[in-house]
Amino acid sequence: MESTAYFKDQFEQLQQTGPQGTIAGLRKEGFEDFNGRGLPSFRDEEWKYTNISTLFQQEYNLDGEAGIEPSELDAIRLPGHEQANELVFVNGIFKAEYSCIRSGANELIVMPLQQAAEGEYKTLVETHLNQSAAYIKDGLQALNTALIYGGLFIHVLKKQEPVQVYVYHILEAAAGPVLAQPRSLIYADKGAQLQLTESYTTIGNADSLNNQVMEVVVEENAYVEYYKLQNDNSNASQVSTSHIRQIGRSYVHTVSIALNGGMVRNNMNLVLDAEGNESHMYGLYLLKGKTHVDNHTLIDNRKPNCFSNQLYKGIADDSATAVFNGRIMVQPDAQKTNAYQANKNILRSDLATINAKPQLEIFADDVKCSHGCTVGQLDEEALFYLRARGISKEKAEVMLLQAFAADILVQIKPKALREHAEKLIDKHLSL
Repeated sequence: MESTAYFKDQFEQLQQTGPQGTIAGLRKEGFEDFNGRGLPSFRDEEWKYTNISTLFQQEYNLDGEAGIEPSELDAIRLPGHEQANELVFVNGIFKAEYSCIRSGANELIVMPLQQAAEGEYKTLVETHLNQSAAYIKDGLQALNTALIYGGLFIHVLKKQEPVQVYVYHILEAAAGPVLAQPRSLIYADKGAQLQLTESYTTIGNADSLNNQVMEVVVEENAYVEYYKLQNDNSNASQVSTSHIRQIGRSYVHTVSIALNGGMVRNNMNLVLDAEGNESHMYGLYLLKGKTHVDNHTLIDNRKPNCFSNQLYKGIADDSATAVFNGRIMVQPDAQKTNAYQANKNILRSDLATINAKPQLEIFADDVKCSHGCTVGQLDEEALFYLRARGISKEKAEVMLLQAFAADILVQIKPKALREHAEKLIDKHLSL
């Protein structure tokens, strides 16, 4: 496909038919950025191990009017949905008719992003939307901004109990290849508590690409848990950016689980922009077939006396490829920072590949920072121990891999969601 010309047409249509104001201005900036950068390639250091050129060798459908059957939504609902606020995107467009808001207006406010930008939340949207562009400097991030349409705004208010939000990203690819570009801005107000979970499903066997950007702003004394579950089909590719800014002293806890898909790129950014912030970042990727998962993480310590801990673990089998690029930055004003990073991997096949690049960039002198990375195979002694007790080789290997993954699964705090993830992983390892 002629990407630049095609996306230019889409951009111009949105600018002509959509409301003017904050969103239209951002779209213009995004398209100018995309036009200058183009799509990422191997020549870009941040995309050195991930090739996306083949994803754009076809015509995608950007049909924002696509719908789904109620039974299709019922089939993918997460456990505990009866108590959660369920928000549904179809082909990148927020669909209020499929969504269900169970919290009261004094706990949670959900509205289209365009409406928020034109109403009482205009200043908030102008201040916080697209802050991720300062960290993700590539054409796909710019493209999402250039084509913002049907986005979502969430305002979480102060509450004693966590507000549960499930976000379902559904792509309808039965009729042909689909490109979706969901965009959302979430504002966790002072003292708010939020449990946010995202899942991804493609309906149909055609190729799909979900180019998503979610930005989360965390205020003083807020508590945010963020969970991402990726278990789509082999024709479904994703470029997912999650950008979380702690602008007040707060607590953030994230867990990403990647099991299946085509090409999957996860950009996970935590910006600690207030003194005394605490952040925890966990990830697990269990890959088979030809799945490619690229985890790019960033923790930017900008203010003093902050603590962050990061642990990502991966298993690659068959011809799968995993990439871990973890970056910790400590800015000059971030004295007394404690930051830790670890990446542990297991290779199960001679054809599988793991590329790991842990990084520390420290510009302050009174800090405690460390990072480490390992790539190996299953412990032969542990395997022998289990087999000596009558356990088959296949079962023993699964047991060891389950134990390897347990450090991450235990970090999923909602019990129903953790048990759901455990079942998915057990099934994945047993195939």
